[in-house]
Amino acid sequence: MDTQNPSAPSRAQSRIPGKNHPHAGGLSHDNARHATRFTVIGNHLAQHPELSALAIGLAVHIQSLPTGARADIKTLAARFPEGTTRIAAALRELEAHGYLRRERERVPGGRIVTRTISCNQPGHRPTQDHQAAPTRNRRTPGPRKPLPAVPQPAYPAPALLQTATELLADLRRHDTRLLLSEQDTAHLAPGVAAWLERDVTRTAVRHVLTTDLPPEPLCRPAALLAHRLTAQLPTPPPFRAPAPPPAVRHPFQDCDGCDRPFRSPTPGPCRDCRTALATAT
Repeated sequence: MDTQNPSAPSRAQSRIPGKNHPHAGGLSHDNARHATRFTVIGNHLAQHPELSALAIGLAVHIQSLPTGARADIKTLAARFPEGTTRIAAALRELEAHGYLRRERERVPGGRIVTRTISCNQPGHRPTQDHQAAPTRNRRTPGPRKPLPAVPQPAYPAPALLQTATELLADLRRHDTRLLLSEQDTAHLAPGVAAWLERDVTRTAVRHVLTTDLPPEPLCRPAALLAHRLTAQLPTPPPFRAPAPPPAVRHPFQDCDGCDRPFRSPTPGPCRDCRTALATAT
C-alpha cells in the first residue's frame, strides 16, 4: 500500500491569479546578509502585539546604541521628530513591558543620576558575568549616612542663622523636591550663613541651590544642597582695614613766653619756649 503524504492537498485546487495564490499581493523580502554594523532584534519585539510603533522603533534604536550612549528623553527628542511628550510615553511603554529599566545611582560629588538599561529579551536570566556587576554596586540596606559637612560662619549671629533658615525653608517654592526636614534645615543653615557672611545676596544663594538640578527625583535633596554649599563656596571679600580716626584739632592758645599762637588743649608755653626753659635749667 502506498504511503500518503499528509501535507499534500486532497484534490487539486484551481489557482485564480491574484486570488488563490498564498503570496499574491503580500509581502516579499529582498534580504542581504549583514556582516558588520547590525543589531539582532527578536520578533517578540518587532511583532509585539501591545507596543506602539513608536515604542518598537525606539527600542530598536536604543538596542543599537553603544554602551554609555545617552538615551534620555531630551536626547531622543533631539534625534527624532516626535517630541518629548510622545517619546516619554513610548519609553514608559517599554518600561512596562520590560524592555527598559531605569535605576538611580549616586555618583561622586553627591549628584543622583539615572542609568538606563536596555533589555533585548525581557524575562531572560542574566548570565553570571551580568549578575556580578550589579552585585558589586548593590548596597546592603542600613542606617542612612549622615549629611556631608557644610561651611561654618565665622560669626554665627542668631539673626544671620535665622535668615539662612528662612531661605532654606523657601526653596520648596522654587522646586517642590527641595522640601527639607527640620533636622536637615538645621544642618544646612550654617552653610548658608557662611555664604551670606561673605557678602553674597540671598538671591544669589537661592540661584546656586535651585539651578541646574537633575531632572530625576531627588533621593536626598539635603545631601545635594550640602555638596553645593561646600563645593561652590565663594572666597571671602578682601580685608579692609578700618579708617583711622580723624585727627583732633586743638584750639589756638597764646604762648605765655612769646605770645605766639599755637594749638594746644591747655594754655601755657609753646614748644619752642618749653625747649628753651628746659635747656636753661
